[in-house]
Amino acid sequence: MSEIKTYFFISDIHLGLQQTEIEKVKENLLVNFLRFAKKNCDELFILGDLFDYWFEYKRVIQKGFYKTITALKELSEEGIIIHYLIGNHDFLHRDFFTKEIGIKLYENDFTITLNQKKFYLGHGDDLVTNDVGYKILKKILRNKFLQRIYSLIHPDLGIKIASSTSKKSRNYTKTKNFGEVDGLLEAAKKMIDDGVDYVILGHSHQREFVNYKNGYYINLGSWIEKPCYGKFKDSFEIIEWDLNGRLQT
Repeated sequence: MSEIKTYFFISDIHLGLQQTEIEKVKENLLVNFLRFAKKNCDELFILGDLFDYWFEYKRVIQKGFYKTITALKELSEEGIIIHYLIGNHDFLHRDFFTKEIGIKLYENDFTITLNQKKFYLGHGDDLVTNDVGYKILKKILRNKFLQRIYSLIHPDLGIKIASSTSKKSRNYTKTKNFGEVDGLLEAAKKMIDDGVDYVILGHSHQREFVNYKNGYYINLGSWIEKPCYGKFKDSFEIIEWDLNGRLQT
């Protein structure tokens, strides 16, 4: 019988989105969490939008997130496996996180077996219905050739544009009417019907924990509103996180 491990999950931290003082508090929360994870989990899954914007040049990475990057490096060096599924805000990665930190980087949703349970892990943006415009835009933004062209822009200007565009995208998402449902729960139900035990997503910033038949749809919400993490060992739970420790919900 395989060893039972402890897995942590976070999503939608959006570092760099808010005012400087708010960001300092949020990053301190994250760094404290990563230090906590170093002693309390075997693997960490980041399900997208760790950063509100990220553009990595061939020889340049953006400043402003040194404490987070250092904490991730320390976590990796401790032997904790880190999985990072990029989201719709932080997808412009190259190889810094894999080569320099040792993180496993994913561009697309994936399934994985954890403690003999089948998980579908995704950011969630691909599963949202009623947003054809975004899906078209995503194909353009994820085009590797166009990304290489964009990288010819000086980093100061390129990152400024990326930051501005990301904030406009956030405002668009907040005011977008997706109808009565955003499609994430319905997509999760289909996966559970096909044999998945847990569907874990982010993107919507709406924390959810839904039991459907023999499976569960879980959305981790957002660290903008209410920081939390998911924990799975024998069962899945969502735990709130603050500077004083853990508050189970």
